[in-house]
Amino acid sequence: MSLIPLKPSQLQILLAKTIPARLPILITGAPGTSKTDCVRQATQTAQAQLIVMHTAVKNPTDFQGMPWISNDQASFVPFGDLRKIMNAVSPTVCFIDDVGQAPPAVQAAAMQLLLAREIDGLRVSDQVVFIAATNRRSDRAGVTGLLEPVKGRFVSIVELIPDLTDWVAWAVGAQIAPEIIAFLRFRPELFFDFKATSELVKSPVPRSWHHVSDVLALGLPLDVELPTLQGAVGEGAATEFVAFRSVWANMTCPDLVLTNPDTASIPDEPSALYAIATALAYRVTRQSMTNFCRYLARLCSAQFEEFAAVSMKLATARDTGLQGTSAYVTAMAGPLGQLMVGA
Repeated sequence: MSLIPLKPSQLQILLAKTIPARLPILITGAPGTSKTDCVRQATQTAQAQLIVMHTAVKNPTDFQGMPWISNDQASFVPFGDLRKIMNAVSPTVCFIDDVGQAPPAVQAAAMQLLLAREIDGLRVSDQVVFIAATNRRSDRAGVTGLLEPVKGRFVSIVELIPDLTDWVAWAVGAQIAPEIIAFLRFRPELFFDFKATSELVKSPVPRSWHHVSDVLALGLPLDVELPTLQGAVGEGAATEFVAFRSVWANMTCPDLVLTNPDTASIPDEPSALYAIATALAYRVTRQSMTNFCRYLARLCSAQFEEFAAVSMKLATARDTGLQGTSAYVTAMAGPLGQLMVGA
């Protein structure tokens, strides 16, 4: 029986409630789906400290403490991350990452922390909440499974799946190259196409598209850039993206559109429409908002309403102040606003 998956935005809503309530959650999902980033963001939102434990490289003593003899008495002395969660004095998230890769002995050692919240008579601080994450056995990520008692320690097990709309909202603020956003709007099937394999190749997933943006920032020559991009997201996705970049490079200049919105050309190919819609969203300012809305109105009149809506959503996500302009208010009162509200 499969879990009902959650999008990143839905997981954020869940964690916003479970972190203050100190309820432990286990997150599962394919590699590269931003499980760790979601936990980091939720921790920041909760204004909590974050302690990350990578169980794949831990020993049982990391969760039990170091055996020590003092005055003929044997005890376990907490150290490292264990000491931190014992002594936490402010809200703290203890994130146990890659728990499914941990050996059974390490998983068993962690059970006391998760349920009893106590090791050898020493209690975990009441300020600490546990969150864990793991890939699935089918992902070929070295996951051998979880002990049943370990699974039982969590209030709920949820599966995270990537969502392009959520990712775009994040990417705009994270300064991901706009041509990547435009390409993935054009080819959403390539946003997440994970295929588990033993070969040394990567699949297009949210994490690898972030890597593509990092590669583009290097300004490599094409004969070096193409194989590097293929190594980031796979041969097929990289080849399509490079072809799309030629559309991006040859599109109508966004500044020309914002200067002459009534006469600037309107492309008729979907790839070119996604390119100009995204480029305008990244270029528009409050001063050019009137001309921006006039061009979007022309897109609507040409039966390209969905591209106008994409452009407006990207623009207002990048700069929420655009919503305070009279041009935005006027546009939202017309067909574009009706489409966006309906969407």
